[in-house]
Amino acid sequence: MELWLLVLIVFLLGIVMMLWLKIVLMRKSAKEISTAFANRLASETNTLIDISSHDRYMRSLAADINTQLRGLRKERLRYQQGNAEIMDSVTNISHDLRTPLTAVCGYLDLLRQTDQPAEAMRYLDIMEERIDALKQLTEELFGYSAAVSTISEASLEAVALNSALEESISAYYAALKKRQIIPEIKMPETKIIRQLNRGALSRIFGNIISNALKYSDGDLKITLSEQGEIMFANHADALDELQVMQLFERYYTVETAAKSTGLGLSIAKELTEQMHGIITAQYEDGVLCICIRF
Repeated sequence: MELWLLVLIVFLLGIVMMLWLKIVLMRKSAKEISTAFANRLASETNTLIDISSHDRYMRSLAADINTQLRGLRKERLRYQQGNAEIMDSVTNISHDLRTPLTAVCGYLDLLRQTDQPAEAMRYLDIMEERIDALKQLTEELFGYSAAVSTISEASLEAVALNSALEESISAYYAALKKRQIIPEIKMPETKIIRQLNRGALSRIFGNIISNALKYSDGDLKITLSEQGEIMFANHADALDELQVMQLFERYYTVETAAKSTGLGLSIAKELTEQMHGIITAQYEDGVLCICIRF
């Protein structure tokens, strides 16, 4: 009987020692995780948390924390990029506002000093042109602020891409004719239906056609496929691949578009992506091609 009791005590002691050892190892792993987590938060390293323990529960905990670290790292990077974009935007807006304002002030001084009616009219015409540029900029800024507002799911409706495209082309008919651009249009007879915001879609098409008015060498080809892909293509010898890569950036303009605010295609991109679409720009053999897929 005493022998069995002794064996039982030894067995229980063994279990206690195993449990104690497991607790020590788990405490060690928890300390490793805590230290590594603090270090990852304090630094910009991409290294994830790794622990010496082989306990599946502790390794699972470390893996879960690594998942959260990856998400946190993405959010931090997005915040840093967003902050840099805001600073660039403020600089660009300040420059765009200051340039015409400075010109207006300068011509006001000249207007006060002249007594020649012809000169006075010339100064007034220049001032009016600068004021129009300011008006255009403020309208584009307002349009961009409206565009970046989230499109609600409730505002989506069944929209025929064919009809929306025809309406946008018709709205710009006079401007296209003035540039002597006769668009070549190809679209299927079958209605291509997508769940979209009608107003946002009209804004997208309008901004892209406006872009063609700025850069086209005199042609415009618009194609709608049965898969819901819309392509706008035109010759634009004044552009190059580097400029085309930056067309969707906010406030980016090229020298050939002196009156552009650089917001049109940025708005088109924002609205397209909010409606789960994809918009891209390519430049090959002197042809600028903007493609949208819903």
